[in-house]
Amino acid sequence: MREIQSELLWTGNARDARDARGLFDVGIAAVIDLAFEESPAQLPRQLVYCRFPIVDGAGNDPSLLRLALLTTVELLRSGTPSMVACSAGMSRSPTIAICALAVHLDQPPETVMAAVNEKSSFELHGDLWTDVGDIVAELRR
Repeated sequence: MREIQSELLWTGNARDARDARGLFDVGIAAVIDLAFEESPAQLPRQLVYCRFPIVDGAGNDPSLLRLALLTTVELLRSGTPSMVACSAGMSRSPTIAICALAVHLDQPPETVMAAVNEKSSFELHGDLWTDVGDIVAELRR
């Protein structure tokens, strides 16, 4: 699990998203699960659980990407400590988390990505980054 925004936003993998004790230990109240290839997590009812099954790369339904992004933005705006998770936690979850944080902070995604990359490195998939970045650009107009 990686903290992206202090006490507000984390990224993680499928195992992190299913570890209720670990989520509670850091204060996470909501999980945004993006892992298409994983079964839905079975989490305690105290946790908000949103599942948007997307693939790593091109070919995702733009409305599903938009919904995942906007849900994450709204959780940020409400101050709800949240984790965005995918299968390995290296591409889909940081893409959505970074782009949501960019919308929340009203900054370009590349600026937020540069700041986040100072703490951790990710393996962002170019097609997914472009598709989500296009949605961010529409929202910033």
